[in-house]
Amino acid sequence: MGVHAMRAGVLAGGLLLPAWSMADWTLNMTPGVTGTSNEIFSLHMTILWICVAIGVVVFGVMFWSILAHRKSEGHKPAHFHEHTAVEVAWTIVPFVILVIMAIPATATLVDMYDTGESDIDIKVTGYQWKWRYDYINDDFGYFSNLATSQDEIYNRAEKSENYLLDVDNPLVIPVGKKIRFLVTANDVIHSWWVPAFGVKKDAIPGFINETWTRVDEPGIYRGQCTELCGKDHGFMPVVVKAVPQEEYDAWKQEQIAAAERERQLTEKDWTLEELIERGEGVYATNCAACHQANGAGVPPTFPALKGSPIVTEDLQAHLDVVVNGVSGTAMQAFGPQLSEADLAAVITYERNAWGHNTGEMVTPKQVFDYKNQQ
Repeated sequence: MGVHAMRAGVLAGGLLLPAWSMADWTLNMTPGVTGTSNEIFSLHMTILWICVAIGVVVFGVMFWSILAHRKSEGHKPAHFHEHTAVEVAWTIVPFVILVIMAIPATATLVDMYDTGESDIDIKVTGYQWKWRYDYINDDFGYFSNLATSQDEIYNRAEKSENYLLDVDNPLVIPVGKKIRFLVTANDVIHSWWVPAFGVKKDAIPGFINETWTRVDEPGIYRGQCTELCGKDHGFMPVVVKAVPQEEYDAWKQEQIAAAERERQLTEKDWTLEELIERGEGVYATNCAACHQANGAGVPPTFPALKGSPIVTEDLQAHLDVVVNGVSGTAMQAFGPQLSEADLAAVITYERNAWGHNTGEMVTPKQVFDYKNQQ
């Protein structure tokens, strides 16, 4: 009896004290941090209460009719075919309600689609499985990759607070400025979503969709790809860092300088050791998701690189595969994605990792010349 009484007490506590038993449950939308997201929230609440009122009236009339005209009270069913006034009423009333709902909804949609007079234009490109951000007016860009370690993903280490929601390079924007996003994709359909902004836009290959935001509160805001885009769909988060204008200007100058330094690496005299060291990081970020950190791959979709003739024999064929990809397969063309230095480094790393030790190296200058010959 003691066990049954205890179970009954736990159940009763869960029913009588829902605030305690379901403290982490959130059943409503959140207002967000932008004017657009607040408009969406207000519209949502307006429509919700209209629906609640309709439900109360409809079900109230229905239950009153059932109770007040039940057979036990001596009522008999009425027989009638049409009632013109009722038919006119149930046509006009819903129409009026829809018009009332459409007015604020239309105003919100017009505001959401107004991308004109932007202060900064950023091209957002979805890749399997990462994002690229190009600052169109300032001639620099970079990739944003998942920063969660493989040890966390495979339960070899404790999961961090922002598990699967951290990136190496967040999108940085200034507060108080209108940011226009030009959203597209390189391979399959993705979807760029930041709930705190009230922004969700599909990234479709061959098309450019537009959206915008203006963030007034500095902070870090997180989102995800919301279109099923392949094996690692759940591993391409969106992280946006909104900062004051002064901090943004300083960061922008650093990025422009870094982009220039990256371009100059083509002329640098590299050693084999330098390329292998750099290539290991490039491989971990761009290749390990498909081919695994140990080069074993996931056959047959993602073939093994360890022991493969592609990375141990013909150097020119290896260069062609990495730069141009393989048509009809999951192997992307990394030529447009990586710099000449990164391409040379990852090829050199693959030819000398996992026991290959070919001693061969590819320089950024060779990659640059190869790309220009095509």
